[in-house]
Amino acid sequence: MAMKRGDAFVGKELPEEVKKTIPRVYVDDLLISLKYYVDEEQSHLWIKEPETCNRCQYKPCLSFCPVGVYTLDNEGKIQVAYQACVECGSCRVACPYNNIGWKLPRGGFGVAYKFG
Repeated sequence: MAMKRGDAFVGKELPEEVKKTIPRVYVDDLLISLKYYVDEEQSHLWIKEPETCNRCQYKPCLSFCPVGVYTLDNEGKIQVAYQACVECGSCRVACPYNNIGWKLPRGGFGVAYKFG
């Protein structure tokens, strides 16, 4: 059953037979190969309506982001550290309210992927 906008987020465990087929990947080991060109003047990532995040019970953005871009401040509000974003898009997929704004970083900025 597909999730509709506004539905509560429900986490599900993978079956054991599926878990055994997935290789262990340590994100920190992979992130070391990235190079960032941070745009301090324009954010490419933002919360559209902060009030919506306040009503969100499970806040899946806190868990889905592989680099921890989303955190809670002392008042329980979502903070966005866009400078660390690896542009994977998982936050936009995880948000049940479609409340995350995203655009491509300006030319010359963002993450530079390299291999080898």
